[in-house]
Amino acid sequence: MIPEGIAYGGDYNPEQWPEEVWAEDVRLMREAGVNMVSVNIFAWALLEPREGEYDFARLDKILALLHENGIAADLATPTAAPPAWFFRKHPQALPVDRDGRRLSYGSRQTFCPSSPAYREAALRIARVLGERYADHPAVVMWHIHNEYGCHNAECYCDASAEAFRVWLRSRYGDLEALNDAWGTAFWSQWYYDWDEIIPPRATGAVPNPTHQLDWRRFCSDALLSLYKAEREVLREAAPSVPATTNFMVMYNFDALDYWRWAPELDVVSNDHYLRSTDPESEIDIALSGDLVRSLAGGPWLLMEHSTGAVNWQPVNRAKNPGELRRNALGHVARGADGIAYFQWRAAKAGAEQWHSAMLPHAGTDSQIWRDVVALGADLKALAQVRGSTSPASVAVVWDWNARWALELPSQPSESVRYLDLVRAWYEPLWRSGVAVDFVHPSADLSRYRLVLAPALYLVDDEGAANLTGFASGGGTLVVGFHSGAVDTNCHVRLGGYPGAFREALGVSTDELFPLLPDKTVALDGGGTASLWSERVRLAGADAVTSYAEGPLAGVPAVTRHTYGEGVAWYLATHPDPTTLTGLLDRIRTEAGVAPVRETPEGVEAVLRRGEDADYLFLINHGGRDAEVEVSAEATDLLTGGPTKDGKVSIAAGDVVVVREPRSR
Repeated sequence: MIPEGIAYGGDYNPEQWPEEVWAEDVRLMREAGVNMVSVNIFAWALLEPREGEYDFARLDKILALLHENGIAADLATPTAAPPAWFFRKHPQALPVDRDGRRLSYGSRQTFCPSSPAYREAALRIARVLGERYADHPAVVMWHIHNEYGCHNAECYCDASAEAFRVWLRSRYGDLEALNDAWGTAFWSQWYYDWDEIIPPRATGAVPNPTHQLDWRRFCSDALLSLYKAEREVLREAAPSVPATTNFMVMYNFDALDYWRWAPELDVVSNDHYLRSTDPESEIDIALSGDLVRSLAGGPWLLMEHSTGAVNWQPVNRAKNPGELRRNALGHVARGADGIAYFQWRAAKAGAEQWHSAMLPHAGTDSQIWRDVVALGADLKALAQVRGSTSPASVAVVWDWNARWALELPSQPSESVRYLDLVRAWYEPLWRSGVAVDFVHPSADLSRYRLVLAPALYLVDDEGAANLTGFASGGGTLVVGFHSGAVDTNCHVRLGGYPGAFREALGVSTDELFPLLPDKTVALDGGGTASLWSERVRLAGADAVTSYAEGPLAGVPAVTRHTYGEGVAWYLATHPDPTTLTGLLDRIRTEAGVAPVRETPEGVEAVLRRGEDADYLFLINHGGRDAEVEVSAEATDLLTGGPTKDGKVSIAAGDVVVVREPRSR
């Protein structure tokens, strides 16, 4: 059973150290409050030194030591890093890049996801592990693989080509349907035989967009099939042990469609690392946490983040005082019921030797260690928060298919980036303390008052009908520019932009005018806009803001349309942050959406709801102390004391978690 309360720990790699270090490890884990660690993630070469020959002596000792010390094990299948002997025997399992180069082993994830030899070897080691440790008292969860697709999301070899054709046959049935979907009459790309179809390898001009989009879909599904195959092997051996794999919902990874993955996990977990150049990385933490919680449909586990610097960015900054604590509790506020790091003990050798850890190179006489111990005490004090939910009345539409399609080559503007747009719309809600869920276009929207679609370039008919139906049924829908433009096959929806949403928005656009990177356009209500403009004609909507200059002067830039019982807004441009904030504040106020709690500037307020109490997380990202009103019966969970006169003080850079009783 996963430990009670908030799980706390990290990746534990004792194979990197002599056995005499292990006793010190578990002693310090207990001192820090660690109650669960992930083990065996990269140990394949030690477990199976030769094909079919196994050595479990080391792992047996490790699991026994953890159990004796009350530390649970999230036991990994080590399939993210096949050993060298495997590639010497099966060189065809090495991945091939877009330019046709076969890559070498010598790092991790150096395999083709469609390789039959890799699948056979991975399932064999997973089965042996599952059968050996199915009933081990330390093992509370299976950690399948590690960060699927982090380094090998796409392989362009012949085995991948054949697997791609099998996937396409399943999707389209026959070549006539595929040719229609891909629009292959353009540039004489018509296919007469399935064997003519290859991955979108390097070519002289722009590849077919639907070909590229289907390739991204296939690559995500190919890795998902590997996860499911390992999961089934483990379920046969240990049906009661839950399984997870670590997602990477973060700024620099978009290879997998996690809406398709999430239902296949017993426990959704995520890895999250900060971008060193992000001046407000707390917003990225919040956005990622809200998205992972939405994928999970409730609480989730943070499987990896860093105590300090990482090792893989151009400049790897350490965290500032208090940042480790704010980061971790920020994830808990957004639904994480477990906090874990890469890794427990900082490596002295290998590719990640300069990556921070819970126990750093400096040892226990270090600020990181003191912070790690203090965080363990915080998480223990928050045990009752586990399992609580996060109510929201605002939803942001997120779709990996739309992201992939929007960022294909030959768009009207390569400056339009999916995550940039979503974050720009998310940020004003975050600053206002408004709770947000993320949803798939086809999701049930009945619980929401307001739905935002900042960048839904691609949307299928079902998703478009769902969103417009939400508006006509009484909700408030806000749609960003270039949304609804293409269907699920990446075909332009004819008749004028914004395609699928024209009727609901009450507008029609006949020409797009993307702006150059250094250009802005003035708006008549004040403020400016960048990235995009278009020639909007009103078809029932009212103009809220228009362009104030240039060839589109007087043309609507923001519109509002009463549609059925609800309202549909269209942002046909990208307003500057202040203007966008004012606009979204107006829209959410009209929609009846209130913040979780009124707070001073710089104080993030997040609510988790239990059966008989609310848990209010107050994170002070500002440089001055602040005060927030709370319930008169509230208690401060981290200090254990009552609040004073219905108010709580939060020091600059600090975190307060308040329990407010609620009658059932």
